[in-house]
Amino acid sequence: MKTIDPICGMTVDTANALSAERDGQTSYFCSEHCRRKFLEGAPKELATPRPHGKGLLPILEPATSTQTATDPICGMKVDPATSLRADRDGTTYYFCCEGCRTRFLGGQTTQSCCHGPADAAGGTSRRAPALGQPGSKYICPMCPGVESEGPADCPQCGMALGPSAPLPPARTVWTCPMHPEVEQDGPGDCPLCGMPLEPRTVSPAPTDNSELRSMTARFRVGAALSLPLLLLTMGEMAGLPVGRWMTPTQFSWLQFALATPVVAWGGWPFFVRGWNSLVQRRLNMFTLIALGTGSSYAFSVVALLAPELFPASFRHHGAVELYFEAAAVIVTLVLLGQVLELRARERTGSALRELMSLAPPVAHVVRDGRELDVPLETVHAGDLLRVRPGEKVPVDGIVTEGASAIEESMVTGEPMPVEKVTGDEVIGGTLNTTGSFEMRASRVGSETVLGRIVAMVAEAQRSRAPIQRAADAVAAWFVPIVVLVAVLTFIAWTVWGPEPRLAHALVSAVTVLVIACPCALGLATPMSIMVGIGRGAKEGILVRSAESLEVVASADTIVVDKTGTLTEGRPRLTQLATVGPMSEEEQLKLAAAVEQASEHPLGRAVVDAARDRGLTVPFARQFESITGGGVTATVEGRTVLIGRLSLLKEQGVRELDQLEAAGREAQERGQTVLFVAVDAIAAGLIAVSDPIKESTREAIATLHQLGRRVVMLTGDHERTAQAVARELGIDDFHAGVLPDQKREHIQKLRAGGKTVAMAGDGVNDAPALAEADVGIAMGTGTDVAMETAAVILVKGDLRGIARAILLSRTVLRNIRQNLFFAFFYNILGVPVAAGVLYPAFGLLLSPMLAAAAMSLSSVSVIANALRLRRVPLR
Repeated sequence: MKTIDPICGMTVDTANALSAERDGQTSYFCSEHCRRKFLEGAPKELATPRPHGKGLLPILEPATSTQTATDPICGMKVDPATSLRADRDGTTYYFCCEGCRTRFLGGQTTQSCCHGPADAAGGTSRRAPALGQPGSKYICPMCPGVESEGPADCPQCGMALGPSAPLPPARTVWTCPMHPEVEQDGPGDCPLCGMPLEPRTVSPAPTDNSELRSMTARFRVGAALSLPLLLLTMGEMAGLPVGRWMTPTQFSWLQFALATPVVAWGGWPFFVRGWNSLVQRRLNMFTLIALGTGSSYAFSVVALLAPELFPASFRHHGAVELYFEAAAVIVTLVLLGQVLELRARERTGSALRELMSLAPPVAHVVRDGRELDVPLETVHAGDLLRVRPGEKVPVDGIVTEGASAIEESMVTGEPMPVEKVTGDEVIGGTLNTTGSFEMRASRVGSETVLGRIVAMVAEAQRSRAPIQRAADAVAAWFVPIVVLVAVLTFIAWTVWGPEPRLAHALVSAVTVLVIACPCALGLATPMSIMVGIGRGAKEGILVRSAESLEVVASADTIVVDKTGTLTEGRPRLTQLATVGPMSEEEQLKLAAAVEQASEHPLGRAVVDAARDRGLTVPFARQFESITGGGVTATVEGRTVLIGRLSLLKEQGVRELDQLEAAGREAQERGQTVLFVAVDAIAAGLIAVSDPIKESTREAIATLHQLGRRVVMLTGDHERTAQAVARELGIDDFHAGVLPDQKREHIQKLRAGGKTVAMAGDGVNDAPALAEADVGIAMGTGTDVAMETAAVILVKGDLRGIARAILLSRTVLRNIRQNLFFAFFYNILGVPVAAGVLYPAFGLLLSPMLAAAAMSLSSVSVIANALRLRRVPLR
């Protein structure tokens, strides 16, 4: 059967709509927002619909009385019969909307409304921007997310919409993948390491990587020219009759012709970066490359054009040796390393692009009864969208009409579709399998669950791990030391080397500069971090920073909340007990009336139980939540108090003795007990059971196998907590813990030398999450918890903690391997390049072999980091 939502006027189906009772009548609602407005006292007597502006639903005009009142906050004239109200000092005040009422209750009394001070005419806000600005939209100053493309009234509070200023163009920030602190507004090179900058934001489409295309083109030209040059020069040593094909002079000029494009064009970016490093006094890998290849090429050019300038010590068999092939091959090999590195960096963003591609490019927006296909980026919060079977949900929102089954494996990891009806939340990027429905967009763009996941992973990939500080400290001194070693090598070969001494000195110095290029050292940590965090994202493990990833591996104590973390967070009523003349149905009806305004899962279980039994739930007034204790309200003239036994005792409730024994038995069975009092007299108890998640036992067992100690903190009764801890094998637990006490428990554990990881999902867990060495939030929890935590388990599965530990261990092991490769390579390579093996074995490393070894070290680091993409975490 169809009926009208009394708040917004939308047609809803009573079979699947939310409902609430007032004055003996049941009303139905399109969403939880409208239902909550109704429960807060919004009027329900509505007449005929009146048209609204473009893009907004029609609402129904409330019947008005002849009397009017003045909103004490904004000064608007309101109808006392239909407006919101509040009492203060015995006087009743009336308000145009919930925003003004909230400000009044918060203590504000002057007419300085949130929608701007009214002018003398009593109407317009001075905060509204001028009309006609390009790109401006009409918004409600009281209800964020309500927008229109033309003048209209707000469907939530009835205020006239005003024009907003156009949004400024998005600013693209470019940053260095190796030094995230370097930022600028456009592309360029990092002043610290010379690496090309990349956009901070990730595009859902493959990036237009001009740097990769440029380096690839340079490498191809370099390889095409260096290969014949290398064959000719090395072939002559191997006995090829090069001398029969051309004269020595012709051969020298051929080497010049082949090498010059490679060095001058292919190696130009390296010389620019090397020069910048000298100007800014921040020596880096490109300093060594520019010095090594530049000196080899310059020496060869001078030897070709003016050989008479060189003394005999530079000559071999009467001719000055040329090193064109060394310079060209070094540049080509470095180009190869750059291409491989850029490709690897591009692949590290593939996990993000896979996530972003989950959102459809087009959304179906319903405006003025017509359906329009618009690009996803033009969808605004408040837009009405239609989703057909087989399509993906475009943005986050609330179902307003229809029903369907949504596959949410992107978030939960579960392949089974979840039923969605009017009032349920849907997440952008999830798949609509069967039915068609309409939804109201609540979060768009970067504010969606998907957008926040992508932003978090991208930010974490650019962060730096503490283990990298040691590498950074070494790298800061490494290049100057290498330059000094090259100078000493040149001097040593000039003084003690064989003839031609200066030629050997130059070759050895260039070899030292080339082989010591710290490419591998700079790549060791960032590559592992980028690939590892991307790997975690695929498993539903979102890490905010590299430091958090490192701390997870060292956490020896895992502190967990009970409700929503160990349990499903969807409690069910399991027992009712009463004392005195009150029946179970009467007690449940009164309790449900109070809990209607509560957001706690236990309260929702009470309300659901009353509905399942077909009870008519009356309207509650003067609702008050008592933090960590319970709730109270006035229902049908009676004061109803619901909460823990200690709270009822504090409030002076009588005749509790009869309930204590029954409550103790229920708690020993692992149930949570809510005691009910009516007019300060005990009325009964309600036992609620929150089922333990199927994955929790396996998760606790895995954490024990990893050597972790598990501690549970809960606000529940000690007997209930003991039953849960005994069933799951938890090492220690603390019951009756209030929200502010959880943080104190974390502080005590840390003071005792423990490295603590705290896992929770509620607002009350936020302080403890912030206090822990690393906070872990369930992705199914509150926004506050997720904003506070350093690690988010998207699927809300406690097994994700064990996977996060395995991921952290694997990434740190990979980083140590990469650092070993880099340091071992340099420690071994630099002395060999300097010629320490020459006196004993006659071995002298050529610059070309040094360049090949340098590129091989970078490739080995990249390849080792990319292994993380396939590492098992289960």
